[in-house]
Amino acid sequence: MLPSGFETERLSLRPIAPNDAPAIFAGYAQEPEVVRYLTWRPHQSLVDTEAYIARCLAASPARARTYVLVGRTDSRLIGAFDLRRPEPHRLEFGYVLAQPFWGRGLMTETLTEVARWALATPDIWRIGAVCDVDNLASARVMEKAGLAREGTLRRWLVHPNLSLEPRDCFSYALAH
Repeated sequence: MLPSGFETERLSLRPIAPNDAPAIFAGYAQEPEVVRYLTWRPHQSLVDTEAYIARCLAASPARARTYVLVGRTDSRLIGAFDLRRPEPHRLEFGYVLAQPFWGRGLMTETLTEVARWALATPDIWRIGAVCDVDNLASARVMEKAGLAREGTLRRWLVHPNLSLEPRDCFSYALAH
């Protein structure tokens, strides 16, 4: 079972909820620069964000959970962190952060805590993700959180905001 939340020095991660839609839409989901390297296009309306949340909530909490990142001092929703367990022994993740909060180490802080929890869990042996080869900021986040670049996956993932063709991605992981 995936945890119901995480705490870091500056953030609380809690499961996404339907009433998060306005904050997600206004905070980052409609921003082209924020979603540039994601697998979905900018949301055009609050309805898009509500549909996204419904898809997140439809997943089994034992296999996938989307958390929102909330400031511990101001309770402001500033991003999301998706954690999936495609196999019993490994986790995959993805994340998004509102642009005003870029460059503050918040996602590195989040990923470091999630990875620490993952590798302290007896039956999880690996946590990893991919990022577009041009997404150097995301690559740096994973490296700072202790993940190692394992290689380049050719024509691995479609990032519709960049191209409709699959693009090359770096693969990162931490394993024990």
